[in-house]
Amino acid sequence: MNAPECNIGLHRVDTLPIENSFARLPPAFYTQLRPTPVSSPYLVGASARAAELIGLDPAEFAKENFIEVFAGNRLIPGSAPLSAVYSGHQFGVWAGQLGDGRAILLGDVPACDTDESGTSGRMELQLKGSGLTPYSRMGDGRAVLRSSIREFLCSEAMAALGIPTSRALCVVGSDMLVMRELPESSAVATRMAPSFVRFGSFEHWYYTDRHAELKTLADYVIDRFYSDLRDAPNPYQALLAEVTRRTAELIAQWQAVGFMHGVMNTDNMSILGLTIDYGPFGFMEAFDSRHICNHSDQQGRYAYHMQPQIGQWNCFALAQALLPLIGEPDDAHAALENYKPAFDAKLDDLLHAKLGLQTREPDDSALVEGMFSLLQNTHADFTLFFRRLGDLQVDNPSADEPLRDLFIDRPAFDAWAIQYQARLRKENSKDTERRQRMHSVNPKYVLRNYLAQIAIEKAQNKDFSEVAKLLAVLEKPFDEQPENEKYADLPPDWACELEVSCSS
Repeated sequence: MNAPECNIGLHRVDTLPIENSFARLPPAFYTQLRPTPVSSPYLVGASARAAELIGLDPAEFAKENFIEVFAGNRLIPGSAPLSAVYSGHQFGVWAGQLGDGRAILLGDVPACDTDESGTSGRMELQLKGSGLTPYSRMGDGRAVLRSSIREFLCSEAMAALGIPTSRALCVVGSDMLVMRELPESSAVATRMAPSFVRFGSFEHWYYTDRHAELKTLADYVIDRFYSDLRDAPNPYQALLAEVTRRTAELIAQWQAVGFMHGVMNTDNMSILGLTIDYGPFGFMEAFDSRHICNHSDQQGRYAYHMQPQIGQWNCFALAQALLPLIGEPDDAHAALENYKPAFDAKLDDLLHAKLGLQTREPDDSALVEGMFSLLQNTHADFTLFFRRLGDLQVDNPSADEPLRDLFIDRPAFDAWAIQYQARLRKENSKDTERRQRMHSVNPKYVLRNYLAQIAIEKAQNKDFSEVAKLLAVLEKPFDEQPENEKYADLPPDWACELEVSCSS
């Protein structure tokens, strides 16, 4: 996926035309404060694609001022840093007031539009791990190097996969230690998104019975990001319906690529339908629909197969928060009714594309169900299965060996493959053309946990070469990249011992 062309010009850090639109909201929505400086910061990694999206010259990466600004030690002239308040449901339980406990919004800058989730011509710049805020609760306001690298790499990997997401400009490290289970190196990650308003931002005002502020926030979001909804008979119902649709389609995209968010709390759900707040995420490897990527998720609430249901639950939570503005419960329910049709239609489109099918047949659902049953029973690698499936040839079984090698139960695979090949013949599928289509939607390279871990361990020893290398690979997930073949390998045995949790 190529970076978008941008005609906003290239800037130095100090000439970025920054302002803070969120700061125009009443003071109750945030606390103004500066980031807390860190000692002796150094650059761990930076994304030229993200920089170009906001018109920032990537040549700035090599300059001390770039590092100082995105460490939180200096401010961009014109910025008005703040931390926002919000609340939310965490693991299904109302958690009350939360807020930006370790994030500070510097402001927003002109940006290129990338997709329908709309930059509205601007991108917010947010420092994560930049020190204590009034919303830090028992935390220290800092982020650790390992989680910052993971978020940086995954944000850019998801963008390259074409999945709506916040972006990551850079990671700046420091030798300052923070205490988690053990002392760890700290870091500051710079995140970018058109907005970091989340479902929990609305819940905060609903559950504190402050409907004036609720309306102010809804009007801000509509006017800035959904202006076409302003003329709807009920703009707040229309807002809920549009956010519900975007959320449903986003999660369908997660399911199709095997991505698991890990912490789908309402305070981690974007009002723009973006993937935000990367924590204990994971990409499916040996397929198990009940896989839980977050070690802290003891009940499996956010397991892979639960994500569609939880997305819908979160939309209901947003509907509850917007009800004072929408008016009638029936109107809120009507807005929510498009979740399942939107999810089902999007996932159906994605799966047909992943299977290389260009037509619809009544038995397609049985073919797909059989495929997922096969993957579940054999625990074949999710990414490699779809990638190698593109190399299958309708009338040349010998070409299927690399694909068959993924399955312990080869007769079970053969039985499904016969059905799949018959379906391909039914639409006169041409092997070469289908392979090209399938390889354009089935990635060869995703951010497997073990790849991130290798990059993290090198970075902890001040070797950032693997962060840069892995970023370059993940920016071209659909390309063959024969020189980088090892990044598409099955995970090594030690990878099964890796655990990611909410601790970062």
